[in-house]
Amino acid sequence: MLGNLVGVTTSPRGAPSFTMVRHGESDWNAARLVQGQDDTSRLTSLGRMQARDVADALRNTAVDRIVASDLRRAYETAVIIGTTLGLMPELDSLLRERCFGVFEAGPGNDLTSDATGHARGVVLDGDARPPEGESLREVVARAGRFIDRATREWPDERLLVVTHGGMINALHLFTFGEPLEGRPWYRVGNCDMWSLEGPLTTSPGDDAI
Repeated sequence: MLGNLVGVTTSPRGAPSFTMVRHGESDWNAARLVQGQDDTSRLTSLGRMQARDVADALRNTAVDRIVASDLRRAYETAVIIGTTLGLMPELDSLLRERCFGVFEAGPGNDLTSDATGHARGVVLDGDARPPEGESLREVVARAGRFIDRATREWPDERLLVVTHGGMINALHLFTFGEPLEGRPWYRVGNCDMWSLEGPLTTSPGDDAI
């Protein structure tokens, strides 16, 4: 059940204010597989219901534009929300989940803190990199490029960003700058809504990547 949506405030470094939504539950979430940038997974019936719940929560909230990750699980979520709000999502690959390289399609339990760079809710090593994947610092830099685009192209628009749990954390980390180490790493459930400063709603959704 979604909580009440509250206002989005200005981020610490003056980045644009927008609402972020993690995609609904996917079949790979349900199976606890590492998704990363693999585009095989699709929303489950629960995931589609979660997206409809978000759309209902946003029905009376002003949104000018929806921008979504081009990975299918995020795009499907954005289309469901956009149908209710009367908006067609725009896709941006900058909003993709982190690439986890050799771990993608494997069990989530195989992905340790040595590869992710975070554990127990804290960033430990921004340069941690799974084999053939992205370092955490690279993902935060990619998040920064999206914020730069939003600042440049949509300075006065109210954005809804539909993306992934890792990218929501990366966007949050970018606004606070370096060092990354010691910063919080948040659990983000399926279809949770966030501002750049923290959660707007919480749900019991799976936070597997």
